[in-house]
Amino acid sequence: MEHLHNEISQTRLRKLSSRAADRTFKNSATFASLAFRAIYSAALMTLIVLFGDVLPAQAQESSEIAKTAQNPIANVISVPLENDFNPQTGIKLRDSYVLEMKPVIPFRLSKNWTLITRTIIPIIQVPDLAPGVNATSGLGDVQESLFLSPAKAGPVIWGAGPVISFPTATQNILGTKKVSIGPTVVVLRSQGHWLFGSLVQNLWSVGGPSDRPDVKAMLMQPFVNYNLAHKWYLTSSPIITANWEVSPDKRWVVPVGGGVGKIVHFGQVPVNIYTQFFRNVDRPTGTTPWSVRFQMQFLFPKKK
Repeated sequence: MEHLHNEISQTRLRKLSSRAADRTFKNSATFASLAFRAIYSAALMTLIVLFGDVLPAQAQESSEIAKTAQNPIANVISVPLENDFNPQTGIKLRDSYVLEMKPVIPFRLSKNWTLITRTIIPIIQVPDLAPGVNATSGLGDVQESLFLSPAKAGPVIWGAGPVISFPTATQNILGTKKVSIGPTVVVLRSQGHWLFGSLVQNLWSVGGPSDRPDVKAMLMQPFVNYNLAHKWYLTSSPIITANWEVSPDKRWVVPVGGGVGKIVHFGQVPVNIYTQFFRNVDRPTGTTPWSVRFQMQFLFPKKK
């Protein structure tokens, strides 16, 4: 979402011509249809599992699976599919959607250190954002994070390393067209039923077209989870962003909210599913006042 937030500032939108935007919209119609189907399918499955109890968790599953799923740098392969629904966006107050695929893969470097790779692949659909900037959809900028973390977890779990954003967006409005790099760190603690922590990163552009705005953007995602019986849990993980390149009144997106989740199984594969609702208490003009997030996270723990 930080890519979309950086791109919809008023000064950037004025640089895009109506003719280019119209052509973009026509070329992306088929892609948008596929994106809609994927998003609605995932959201529907989330609601069925959470509130219909169609796929109950196995009784012998421990709460450690839930805590592993909630740890963004856990030593387990996982594939989260995150769907963000953002109503009342743009000049016509229409809906926008973001589907992010976030595979996480750990690599054991030595007996003391593990490298965790986290890739974010966004598919974005936006409505008319400004006069002459028509609705479009496509691939956004791909991000790659590398976390170096101790192999033996203590009371506090941490990981740190670089994050790189690549200019892979298929349409101008969906990305920065800049190569950006910066630091990222995550710190968390598990105590009883609780798991809480935060992920922070900041990006600066280091290459790309000179006629495109520079990137200087921060993302912070605090998270807190309270694990209940029968693999249910309460959760809150808002994504707070700041664009340091714009004026203070357009800089921040600060959501407040939370939701509920559950660990279920598809066959032998544990799946972490949750839904959260957020109200944006601070936001730039033209961005959504509230949002809904659905996620399905497939977990592939090592066989003992």
